Amino acid sequence: MEEHLAPTYTAFGLVFDLSNIIMMLVSCVLVLLIILFATRNMTARTPRGMQNFLEWVIGFVRGIAGQSMDSKTAERFVTLGLTLFLYVFIANQQGLVFNIVTGSGGESYSWWKSPTATVSVPFALAIMVLLYTHWLGLRGGAGSYFKSYVTPHWALLPLNIIEELSKFLSFPLRLFGNIFAGEVLIWVLLPAILAGGASTVMSIPLVAWLGYSIFVGAIQAFIFTMLTMVYISHRLHSHADSH
Repeated sequence: MEEHLAPTYTAFGLVFDLSNIIMMLVSCVLVLLIILFATRNMTARTPRGMQNFLEWVIGFVRGIAGQSMDSKTAERFVTLGLTLFLYVFIANQQGLVFNIVTGSGGESYSWWKSPTATVSVPFALAIMVLLYTHWLGLRGGAGSYFKSYVTPHWALLPLNIIEELSKFLSFPLRLFGNIFAGEVLIWVLLPAILAGGASTVMSIPLVAWLGYSIFVGAIQAFIFTMLTMVYISHRLHSHADSH
């Protein structure tokens, strides 16, 4: 199997993954275009086309948030949930569309892939979400925020720290593992199909896996958004219970 490397650029002692940067920008642009097309001809009447789709997604995200907090509180985080859901979903599907690969001789550089198939991107998203949840706790009062970690006893502090570390690891690795595994299998199946003349019978496994990968990408976007809302709710409730 030919090894797919990441094109990199080094500056100021830092190594930048160019394909990740490109694909993150592409994902951002696609989310922006979806929002612009869905809202450019908005109507108060029966929504059609992209507006209908966007309103469905907003309702879906509002339902996710409403499962872990009251409706008034959930409404504050619908925009965050919508942005995360669309971005993660689109990012998850990028590598399924097609792959732009350059190079030969056992080494090739993959320019088009899912950014979430690289571990740094899910970790960056998770860090932003977790820092935001802690900022919400601190904004509600630093005293009650720290008190929530030691209530009802100081002995629980190590357990709370372990819980936060487990979130930091499990939250992004779940997303990365599923998307990376899906793309690896596509890289395995596609050369075998092309070598076999792209026959219909040989293409069935690839088509089936592509369909399954789209489903997995959607589920992972749902899980990422849901866990974000759960962590926010937990932080808000912990602050409230500490009073």
